Amino acid sequence: MRATGDFVTVKGGEIFFLGRKDNQIKRHGKRLNIELVQQVAEELQQVESCAVTWYNQEKLILFIVSKDDVVKDHIFKELQQRLPNHAIPDDLVLIDTLPFTSHGKVNASELNKIYLDYVNLKTENKFDGKKDLWEKLQCLWKSILSLPEDLLKVPDESLFLNSGGDSLKSIRLLSEIEQLVGTPVPGLLEIILRSSILEIYNYILQTVFAVEDLTFTKTYATKRKLSDTDEEETSRKSLHQKSACPFSYKEINAFIALSRGSQVLSVNTTTFLSELGHYSLACSPDLISQTNIKDLKSLNPPPVIGKSKDPNCVKKVFEEGNPVTKAEKMEIRVRWKSDTGKCVDASPLVVIPAGDNSSTTVYIGSHSHRMKAVDLRSGKVKWEQILGDRIESSACVSMCGNFIVVGCYNGLVYVLKSNNGEEYWIFTTEDTVKSSATVDPITGLIYIGSHDQHAYALDIYKKKCVWKLKCEGTVFSSPCLNLNPHHLYCATLGGLLLAVNPATGNTIWKHSCEKPLFSSPQCCRQYICIGCVDGNLLCFTHSGEQVWQFSTSGPIFSSPCTSASEQEIFFGSHDCFIYCCNMKGHLQWKFETTSRVYATPFAFHSHSPNSEMLLAAASTDGKLWILGSESGQLQSVYEFPGEIFSSPVIWESMLIIGCRNNYIYCLDLLSGSQK
Repeated sequence: MRATGDFVTVKGGEIFFLGRKDNQIKRHGKRLNIELVQQVAEELQQVESCAVTWYNQEKLILFIVSKDDVVKDHIFKELQQRLPNHAIPDDLVLIDTLPFTSHGKVNASELNKIYLDYVNLKTENKFDGKKDLWEKLQCLWKSILSLPEDLLKVPDESLFLNSGGDSLKSIRLLSEIEQLVGTPVPGLLEIILRSSILEIYNYILQTVFAVEDLTFTKTYATKRKLSDTDEEETSRKSLHQKSACPFSYKEINAFIALSRGSQVLSVNTTTFLSELGHYSLACSPDLISQTNIKDLKSLNPPPVIGKSKDPNCVKKVFEEGNPVTKAEKMEIRVRWKSDTGKCVDASPLVVIPAGDNSSTTVYIGSHSHRMKAVDLRSGKVKWEQILGDRIESSACVSMCGNFIVVGCYNGLVYVLKSNNGEEYWIFTTEDTVKSSATVDPITGLIYIGSHDQHAYALDIYKKKCVWKLKCEGTVFSSPCLNLNPHHLYCATLGGLLLAVNPATGNTIWKHSCEKPLFSSPQCCRQYICIGCVDGNLLCFTHSGEQVWQFSTSGPIFSSPCTSASEQEIFFGSHDCFIYCCNMKGHLQWKFETTSRVYATPFAFHSHSPNSEMLLAAASTDGKLWILGSESGQLQSVYEFPGEIFSSPVIWESMLIIGCRNNYIYCLDLLSGSQK
């Protein structure tokens, strides 16, 4: 006798086959036993029998023998209510009877042939003109988003994400449309994520059927052309590099700039940083110019799995948030909050002038079109500028410290004076800019991506575009600069990771991850790391060789963050965990939160005598988690009154973050000696 791995049931002395024990797949970054889908479908009243196949290891297909006439959309809606997103079938096929093998098992090969015939038939009968395409697109939209049945027509201006869509549903809609038209539609995912249903319809007509007489009404950004430079001239024009910065702005300040993911830019601050030591900073030394900070000791903790439900947590309430502190290690209080009028998804930029720590400024934008400069210690608004559209891009400071650079939904990149918010220069891209800019400390150039599928190098002092690079996909994430070797890394929603020469804009190498890259790349001395929506964190050498990948159980939108020693890398996943891996791709610990983790973690030293290394990370349900970076042990958790997609930034014992309740928050992180 031996175990066959079959699930069966016994009725009347006969054995009936139910499924395979090992019938597991990985879909949308999560483990799934396809028998679960079959069992849930069999419980539906309209279903007599059914089977599930993993077609070509890329599509989950449900075959149904119905008891009576049934509408597929009704079955899909019931499945959406009973199954998690990653278990919803890609397609549903109605058949008269299930095929069986001579051993009485469902014949999967025969089912795959049935599905292939079904797809071919759909392709042959795909359209009867533009009207038919429009009606089918409307049906798919309503079905995938589970919209009310009595909704006769989806409004032309409806946006997928605003109508209840998410990244997984957008991938399903893409698959359905490509199956409908019988061919891949390049760039369609980006259009689904940012455009109205009418724009999606027009894009399909133009791309697949070469219909040219279309009038596009962009929801966020109207297509533009470069007005101040010739496109051919800027596409590959190089900037000669010198050892000293080539820009010629008359006043260069000394400052430190902190941004999400523990990123630090330091200009002319050797003395200042030497006095600070490593008291407050945790960053990659490659990102600090002209400093003498020493690396921290290597951290190699054993693997640990932490949980958010800690019986030792003591709940306290301060103002409108709910801090929970473990063993009284840390207390969190609101220092100030500043109303922006709408959701704050951008992450803060904190600029600390050398020699004048008291005038530290927080720069952050909002969906209300407002860009604000706020005093870190008091919360007093220094200036506020209303831009042309919503702001999701996080701000970047210029090398001289006199300008703030931020992208906008209207396709413009704004260069504002840092002291008063006045416009200094506006650069025009051809579509929405959600990407956050980065500055090159060698040349002073500003690099930024756009939904127009280009990356740009801007000389803000000469008010010109030095080069632009076609990236073969929407650049949603933020470029990452590495100084040695001098590479610029860009990622696209088309799944490409590109290494670019920062001076010329020429592509050095590129790697296709096949799935969209929402995560921003993160550099360290040896490697470049990035998260993918397939649930993998990928690690490459600077020459483009993939070293390892680490798999989670959900899509990764969070950008990685490295420890000061560059021995660990931290990131979040939609599987609700915060992860710590070493640079060999081995798990050190993971901590379970209460929701998906979209934001980028921030590694920092506690402002206490023992200077413990900590990690701050936020989950989308509005909780801020403070963990020990070596062990993943919970130190404290604070609950905001709104969702969090912004990433935290910390200076001294103050944490700054944006919230979807329209406010920017500054929290005091108080250790036992500071309470």
